[in-house]
Amino acid sequence: MDEKAAKAPDVFAPLSRIEETLDRLSLHPTAPRGLQEAVRYSLLSGGKRLRPILAWHACVAAGGDGADSLCAGAAVEFIHCFSLVHDDLPAIDNDDLRRGRPTLHKHAGEAMAILAGDAMTLTAFEVLLDAKPAHLPRPELIRELAHATSAMIHGQVWDTLGGLPAGLTPLDQLRLIHRHKTGALIRASCRMGAMCAPSGPGFEQALAAITRYAEDIGLMFQVVDDLLDVTQSAEHTGKRTGKDIDAGKLTYPGVLGIEKTREQVDSLKRDALTAIEPLGSRGAALAELCELMSTRTK
Repeated sequence: MDEKAAKAPDVFAPLSRIEETLDRLSLHPTAPRGLQEAVRYSLLSGGKRLRPILAWHACVAAGGDGADSLCAGAAVEFIHCFSLVHDDLPAIDNDDLRRGRPTLHKHAGEAMAILAGDAMTLTAFEVLLDAKPAHLPRPELIRELAHATSAMIHGQVWDTLGGLPAGLTPLDQLRLIHRHKTGALIRASCRMGAMCAPSGPGFEQALAAITRYAEDIGLMFQVVDDLLDVTQSAEHTGKRTGKDIDAGKLTYPGVLGIEKTREQVDSLKRDALTAIEPLGSRGAALAELCELMSTRTK
């Protein structure tokens, strides 16, 4: 094992705590059984858990205890899963495969998928209202998630239904769509995690650095997704590939070509790593996550 590998932090160490939190928060004793099963089918079906993982490590990078971010990270994950369920619906992307198994509307019917997505949205904000520990800035967390959710929906409308502002180049259109559709929730994950840390000396500088990092990795994540859509198989990624080209959507490879798109990934990675340099060792896990996101294959 080389020295770099030996020193790399185990960025997924909090995963069991995150899964336990999601499992607990998805249980609603008074909910209709079919609705609860549909929510848990989507929420607990695996996935990267990137957003709550980012929240945890952003909290640490801002000087806090990662466990204090669990409710914030879970709230973002509920919103993320709602967005996937609704994106997969026949009226939007019409997908039948998600995380290697049938999408929720294929599994439980279209009506239940719509209602489960609605339920996950409301649960996210209930989670923040009841968030612990007591020092967490609940109103600020709720505002951050609400703004990010709105931005995500704006990006989905532009990506699916059009209506982009006039005068943008194809590349500017892509940046606008991706910073909203995908980047907004990743940015919120990092910022909300950081906001769960105590607001002591140096906190504002740390939050600013984490925000810049989050904006770069949020865009980078979707640029990599665009690459995977044209370079990987559905069997490998666990979801249908080639769909963006089939739908006539703008993609980075479609606008820039594959090699230039890879250069964009490298550039965004450099910018993200530079942004968190002032955090020193506290930002090591965020740096490792950036590296992993830039080279992922699914």
